[in-house]
Amino acid sequence: MNEDLRALLKIPTSRLEDINAVLLDPNMIVINDFLEVVAKFGTPEEINRKAVQAREMPALRQRVEETKPAYLADLDWLIEQRDAGAFITISDYRRKVLGDKASGQDFKDDFAVTLEISACQYFPYVIEITKRAIEDGMLMPGRFIRVRRMKEQEADGDLPAFAAAMQIIGASYVETLDTKGTDGSNVHLGGPETITGYFGGVGQPNDYGLKWLEEYLYYFTNYGVRQVLNINPGTVLLGYMLHRLGVDIEFKISVYMGNDNPYAALWTLIGAKLFSRDDGSSPLIGFNWSNSINNQTMEITAQFRQELGFEDVVRFEHHIVETYKSIVRQPYNRRGELLEIADHVANISAKHEGADPEIDVTREHPSDILDYFREKEEIIASGDWDYLMLNFHDKFDALNRTAWALTEQGLSFIAAKNLHL
Repeated sequence: MNEDLRALLKIPTSRLEDINAVLLDPNMIVINDFLEVVAKFGTPEEINRKAVQAREMPALRQRVEETKPAYLADLDWLIEQRDAGAFITISDYRRKVLGDKASGQDFKDDFAVTLEISACQYFPYVIEITKRAIEDGMLMPGRFIRVRRMKEQEADGDLPAFAAAMQIIGASYVETLDTKGTDGSNVHLGGPETITGYFGGVGQPNDYGLKWLEEYLYYFTNYGVRQVLNINPGTVLLGYMLHRLGVDIEFKISVYMGNDNPYAALWTLIGAKLFSRDDGSSPLIGFNWSNSINNQTMEITAQFRQELGFEDVVRFEHHIVETYKSIVRQPYNRRGELLEIADHVANISAKHEGADPEIDVTREHPSDILDYFREKEEIIASGDWDYLMLNFHDKFDALNRTAWALTEQGLSFIAAKNLHL
């Protein structure tokens, strides 16, 4: 009976022909508008070449010199510390945690968990935690997420300085573009009194999908920014199509997309497969789950992620801790669940968005997701800069607690690859 039903799910190849008919129709407005935006920046080959040149270290340093020359000394110091081997090695870290047992432990490197921190809003944060990593034998994250306004950080030099720092330390990073519903484009969104507006999605309404595409291509070609946050089904599709054209975009899907069950994941990965390149690659490199999922959700999804050829391509990004205010009920700490799944589901990122809740609750200014949307000048003027810096240090501590717990269990992690050898 079940097999008879299963056979009904087979999709005839004629359906693919129908899809191609839409994509290739020269009169199809939705595709024509997409191609017109891309054409503003050149051919895919030209776009990629501009991006490669823009992310070269001399080009980034020139950008820093033009906007915030004081950051050049910080970048030089970072290079000096890296080249001097100032950071704890992986083997020394494991001995620090396990003592003599480390030498006989078989660590599960095939299931290494990426140590991820969010949001690293300001370049000075990187320098601050680097100093602590050197002094205290701590681990630098292997992945950084940013949710700061792009135009603001472009103007004050943070954007190129941060990009350069990530190359120096060997970490991946994600930027969040300004074209999102919280910028006023979604007429339904305001404060808590307009909460029902969020039920329709934060989104990029109307023409904002194309604005997102154009903004991405601007930062890709001018700063080499490759990975960005994606919060809307339309811009996910635009990312798929842009990659299919040959532009080397990468994106991660945000927790705000609300993917909270395996069927949502299956739909997203089917789209990724349909538009994947002939080499099997996809621009979807990070899949941030809803905070409401459990381990079984990831285990079930991991099965068809592997079947679709995406196990090494699409990282499951899962919040271990969250900001204390404005996003989840507290206490929220999924570290114990991570330890249960990390030995058999590959390519997971452990995302640290707040402190461990027992730490955050003691702070005069606990971590708050709404702080991400504040202007830097307003934060400084309000006297909150030091509070937010402390919040970031707390996230760094939480990330290192996760690394310690993984190591205690004989599990492996991915830290900044150029620092921790």
